[in-house]
Amino acid sequence: MVKQLWINLPVKDVKKSKDFFTKLGFKFNEKFGGGTNSACLLVGEKEFVVMLFDEPTFKSFTGKEITNTKLSNEVLFSIDAQSKEEVDEMALKVVEAGGICSHKPKAVQGWMYGFVFSDLDGHNWNILYMDLNKIPH
Repeated sequence: MVKQLWINLPVKDVKKSKDFFTKLGFKFNEKFGGGTNSACLLVGEKEFVVMLFDEPTFKSFTGKEITNTKLSNEVLFSIDAQSKEEVDEMALKVVEAGGICSHKPKAVQGWMYGFVFSDLDGHNWNILYMDLNKIPH
């Protein structure tokens, strides 16, 4: 039944968010969400869609208040990396683009290496390299 899944995120300023993610190396589908109130962020090789909507538009869909990301978060987006070096490079790009790293890249559970950052609107993202040969059995 399900063909695709899209994530929809509220942002304060679509242009600033688009600039931020472009600096990190992400691309956008200009056919969808090309206006001032939305942008279609493409993630990964399969171009998973994350729609960025300005807060009034997002709120019109849900009819609910938008989460204050300074006080809480609703989700953590995890994106795989091909190497530890790619994780380190992305951490530098995040800071240069205005994002906030929760911590420097580090080893996690002996088989993962990554870091968490907050985008301009406080949404949390996890960039993670997983060495599948080191997964404990």
